[in-house]
Amino acid sequence: MIDLHNHSTKSDGTYTPSELVVYAMEKGLSAFALTDHDTVDGLEEAISYADQIKNGSVPFPDTAVNAEGKDHPVVPEIIPGIEFSTEWNGTDIHVVGLFIDYKNEEFCKKLDGFIKSRDGRNEKMAQKLAGLGIGISYEGMLSMFPDCVLTRAHFARYLVEYGYVKSTKEAFERYLGHGCPGYVPREKVTPTQAVEMTLLAGGIPILAHPLIYDITEKQLESLICEMKKAGLVGIEALYCTHSASDERYVRGLASKYGLLISGGSDFHGENKPGLSMGTGYGSLYIPDDVLSALRVHKCST
Repeated sequence: MIDLHNHSTKSDGTYTPSELVVYAMEKGLSAFALTDHDTVDGLEEAISYADQIKNGSVPFPDTAVNAEGKDHPVVPEIIPGIEFSTEWNGTDIHVVGLFIDYKNEEFCKKLDGFIKSRDGRNEKMAQKLAGLGIGISYEGMLSMFPDCVLTRAHFARYLVEYGYVKSTKEAFERYLGHGCPGYVPREKVTPTQAVEMTLLAGGIPILAHPLIYDITEKQLESLICEMKKAGLVGIEALYCTHSASDERYVRGLASKYGLLISGGSDFHGENKPGLSMGTGYGSLYIPDDVLSALRVHKCST
């Protein structure tokens, strides 16, 4: 079993990259992809920690007992990845990149510019919230969430932590959602640009969770056509909220447009209560052959 869509504390997850490795072992995963939002900062830690467990330079995690009850489950393969936040005709679209060379110089330069754009938006958002009488500052956000790419989810957690709202849902509804008084739009790359950036890094571009976007089926197919022309390789047919009919529909799109299948839980730790790595909300299962097919494509390009 594998999981090709997960987040750490380097973006809006609540598990550190190392903790994700241990959790994957507890879940009995043979491989998982770390796909933080618009950053690759957690990859080195996750890969290094997994290697240290393998070579015995760090103790084997006491909690790592897999589904079969074995004391020493296999240390999972870490697939280096990223999830780009993009925009298409006013709609947020996410693109996952798998098997990326996260040290590629040109890729890192482009990504750094993308992150700086996001930082500017976060500063403006903190200023708007402060203007609404909320005791917040950009510096305070950086202090509360060090060493990660800030997202609106972090602002929501801040508002909950300091009692301005009772839940992250309320934070988005009152302050952070589109059209709300604390919302600031951000300059985003397009889906095709995210595909091109992934290819630049030698990776496999995947259209993430295609059924959660507020677009029609016709628009979704139009989006897929655009991305396919740019080099889109796969689509996330196996996802934590997909029903059996959802999966069949997305598999049909994959067949129609010549795309490979990918899948992931979109694990965020405590930020998505009830959702587990590997199994999603309980019924998700992503077989190893999904990864095998992606690996064959990677080796052939």
